[in-house]
Amino acid sequence: YRVCGNCRKVPRQEKRVQVSPPLTRGPSAFIPENEVMQANGLDERTNLLVEEYSTSGRLDNITQVMSIHTQYLESFLRSQFYMLRMDGPLPLPYRHYIAIMAAARHQCSYLINMHVDEFLKTGGIAEWLNGLEYIPQRLKNLNEINKLLAHRPWLITKEHIQKLVKTGENNWSLPELVHAVVLLAHYHALASFVFGSGINPERDPDTSNGVRLIAVNNFCVCDLANDNNIENASLTSSNFGIADSLSELEALMERMKRLQEDKEDEEASQEEMATRFEKEKKESLLVISGGICSFPVQFSFDDEIVSTDVSRYVEDPGFGYKDFARRGEDHLPTFRAQDYTWENHGFSLVNRLYSDIGHLLDEKFRMVYNLTYNTMATHEDVDTTTLRRALFNYVHCMYGIRYDDYDYGEVNQLLERSLKVYIKTVTCYPERTTKRMYDSYWRQFKHSEKVHVNLLLMEARMQAELLYALRAITRHLT
Repeated sequence: YRVCGNCRKVPRQEKRVQVSPPLTRGPSAFIPENEVMQANGLDERTNLLVEEYSTSGRLDNITQVMSIHTQYLESFLRSQFYMLRMDGPLPLPYRHYIAIMAAARHQCSYLINMHVDEFLKTGGIAEWLNGLEYIPQRLKNLNEINKLLAHRPWLITKEHIQKLVKTGENNWSLPELVHAVVLLAHYHALASFVFGSGINPERDPDTSNGVRLIAVNNFCVCDLANDNNIENASLTSSNFGIADSLSELEALMERMKRLQEDKEDEEASQEEMATRFEKEKKESLLVISGGICSFPVQFSFDDEIVSTDVSRYVEDPGFGYKDFARRGEDHLPTFRAQDYTWENHGFSLVNRLYSDIGHLLDEKFRMVYNLTYNTMATHEDVDTTTLRRALFNYVHCMYGIRYDDYDYGEVNQLLERSLKVYIKTVTCYPERTTKRMYDSYWRQFKHSEKVHVNLLLMEARMQAELLYALRAITRHLT
């Protein structure tokens, strides 16, 4: 057997499967290093952006993978730099500690390590890093909204906001709270990108092999690279040959073309559109990490042994994602997007309470939503608008957000089963994402196109969390 040099596990010993070395030397365990380097060339523009906006002062692995899409990278770095470094309601150490608390909800040791270093560099009190019991009460008070935003944002109410802004000496001002909420949503979503793109641990010059490896919840980097001890039987059946994946690509393009033609011919009624949303929402129940199940399944930290390094920053570790449309419980009202939109409501509120962040976030949302090179795999001059919208709206659908003008029948026609499994895993429990899930969908597409998918999922998730939180703040104000 091959034994992992980090966690000392014998991967998949019951199957006697020979495994490849667990860690690529590049920024991603999912994407070959030469493809990341070829795609972005680490050009002068990227280096200038890093010099201007990087908080760590170096080109980290997230930035390298994102720089495949340099236009988007600029929007991302500018908004993140503003949240962490520029004038704002919160002191600098608070900002990094909130980032740690957010990343810990998804056991994202990559982001935790990054912000532990930044927390100390900006004058943070080292004792706070011993765990939540060592931090000020007003930071502890964020635990509830942190876990709700991360896993079930639709449960956030104006009462949660009132509790935070009316707690005597430990109260939060509304500008401070908006800054905190933006940071929490940003780092929950960024954890999705880290796991969805297989971001590798940073190289550390102080270790013998140059890589600082951290095993979390008995889940090593060797698992990330090779899917050890993880079975996705429902996905293996779709691992066909190249000919099949080529026909799969052609079929997807044909469906996109047909949808465009049908749209021009006739539009569905509002009643039919509502029915299709409810159908898609209920079907998302059956999509679980690892396949399609005949009953709804929820995962939580209880299923795993959580690393002490991570658990010290987590309150109520058993609280995890549960489907918005789960059966047998009180029906939660759908969030009708036109009643509270980012463009008409969220943007102005966040900009009023935390100056200029609204403009930066809006630019980032628009950038990723409209980003296109008019290509699909080997095909050029392709309009990918319907596909991008389906990806974005499917994430919002899982969060109970409905757009009246969108036909959710398109989601089922454009997003194959293995892609839905990947989307739900990356969005709802990203720490469970595996390379096999990443490889299982769109097998003829370029890695740069899959990175674009992850950017869309990240921004859709962040916007969904913000919509629920900002709506609750608006209700508190009115």
